[in-house]
Amino acid sequence: MKKITFFAAIAMIAFTTNSFAQDDASAFVATNAKVITPITIAGVNALSFGDIVGTAGGGTVTIATDGGRSSSSTDLLITGTPGTVSAASFTVTGEADYTYEITLPTATFLVENGDTEPATMSVGTLTASPGVGSTGVLTGGSETVSVGAILTVAANQATGVYTNANEMIVTVYYN
Repeated sequence: MKKITFFAAIAMIAFTTNSFAQDDASAFVATNAKVITPITIAGVNALSFGDIVGTAGGGTVTIATDGGRSSSSTDLLITGTPGTVSAASFTVTGEADYTYEITLPTATFLVENGDTEPATMSVGTLTASPGVGSTGVLTGGSETVSVGAILTVAANQATGVYTNANEMIVTVYYN
């Protein structure tokens, strides 16, 4: 009988010790991630300064973000048949109602006439709507960005069609 009592006492101590030996606790939380639509930008309309007359004085032609055209000298512009005049436009798409910012080229770039005796004009002072440094909102998942600029026309600028297809790079990114 003594052996049974001794084993019963040891078993009781072992169970008692385990029930009071709680040194740690655990908890959990959920883990989440949301994958959103990537932001993209696509060119829609080219920046077009229209038809310009090469004059002895030269000057500048400005296209505003709303497509309006003005010049530093009225004899540079043809008003009756101005040719194609437009601000550049881009469509920005992404996650609905997210905000984004725009960056534009800060340096001037050249347009060239591509003739056998090439001539150039410089394009600079680009502006955007929504503006650089302001925030655009992808209402419904898209928004149109318009870009205007200033074209510098030299005195007696050579005739021709001036183009540059790859230096007006507009970049957008999520805030």
